[in-house]
Amino acid sequence: MRYSALALLRHALSGNRHWPRAWRDPAPKRRYDVVIVGGGGHGLATAYYLASLHGLRNVAVLEKGYLGSGNVGRNTTIIRANYLLPGNEPFYAHSLRLWEGLEQALNYNAMVSQRGVINLFHTDGQRDAFARRGNAMRLAGEDAELLDRDALRRLVPFLDFDNARFPILGGLMQPRGGTVRHDAVAWGYARAADALGVDVIQHCEVTGVRIEDGTVKGVDTTRGPIDCGKLGLATAGHSSRTAAMAGLRLPIESHVLQAFVSEGLKPFIDQVVTFGAGHFYLSQSDKGGLVFGGDIDGYNSYAQRGNLATVEHVMESGVAMLPALARVRVLRSWGGIMDMSMDGSPIIDRTPIRHLYLNCGWNYGGFKATPASGWCFAHTIANDAPHELNAAFRLDRFATGDLIDEGGRGAQPNLH
Repeated sequence: MRYSALALLRHALSGNRHWPRAWRDPAPKRRYDVVIVGGGGHGLATAYYLASLHGLRNVAVLEKGYLGSGNVGRNTTIIRANYLLPGNEPFYAHSLRLWEGLEQALNYNAMVSQRGVINLFHTDGQRDAFARRGNAMRLAGEDAELLDRDALRRLVPFLDFDNARFPILGGLMQPRGGTVRHDAVAWGYARAADALGVDVIQHCEVTGVRIEDGTVKGVDTTRGPIDCGKLGLATAGHSSRTAAMAGLRLPIESHVLQAFVSEGLKPFIDQVVTFGAGHFYLSQSDKGGLVFGGDIDGYNSYAQRGNLATVEHVMESGVAMLPALARVRVLRSWGGIMDMSMDGSPIIDRTPIRHLYLNCGWNYGGFKATPASGWCFAHTIANDAPHELNAAFRLDRFATGDLIDEGGRGAQPNLH
């Protein structure tokens, strides 16, 4: 059914007893034209765009757990397109435009809130770097405003502007950035893809990839073998493990990223604010809780939990930026498994194995990239060639030296 105010009224009058399921729970078929491994935001978005834009509807999305159990439900909900380098900025700009029309396209309330994203700067050098970034954003057609100290104080007066070590001198703001309800993104894409005929199959773990004469033929799963014409891997922090089933060794590492939510407070922070003297970012949810995070844990792990040393590190950064945080109680935390690439930028590409495609290496950018990632991955799978927006996200760039090092930190994944 199509959600609308009229449908809401009609079901309310019937006691809300006749709402249909948001999506089916199908048994896997013996063969599909395309199989997507990974039922997170990227995998579901890929399936939706394969069906809606490319007419491929004999598609299955295989998820080993339940929808939203991975990174798509374990992030801090931020969307933005404030990148610098040519390979990144056009891609994330396209993603932000897709976010702006997502709820209408999916007929689902994803709670897209374009409240603005502000990156603080604390030195003259940082100011110059952000001015350059803002100019690059504008040249790419995005919005950017360089705020001086007084303009910033009018927007967020509660920051520690006179911190002895890290005085705040201003910030770079992208007004169109903001937040989106993370699990609603998974539910919306799943519902829309299902309505187009895609089979979204939960609790179906892939245990092997079948290859004959250098071409993908299918996958083995906990619910039986499935043949396919094409296979796309969109398994985030588990990409190394799923790619290894096909004999591939990827240039990524898996790390834990913790996120936190506080007790509910009265509204006081309207934007997303990121600290320039440490890795910390903060916003306030519609329920009043502060949602925040910081650096990844420093060790490799596949666990969806973190350590107390990183908790302390994140809290220290937060209190340095916003002293009032010291009086706020943290209710809970969670961990997502980050697929950290060697240059801090993603991989959306074909692989050396025919009809096997790869989507991984998202670092901190995975959630905000969800629509464009699925859009580009679907194009790459359907046409067996990348779109110009993801042409730079090649798998072989680590061999050729054509890196997209947005952070300028070299080939050390944990620093990105």
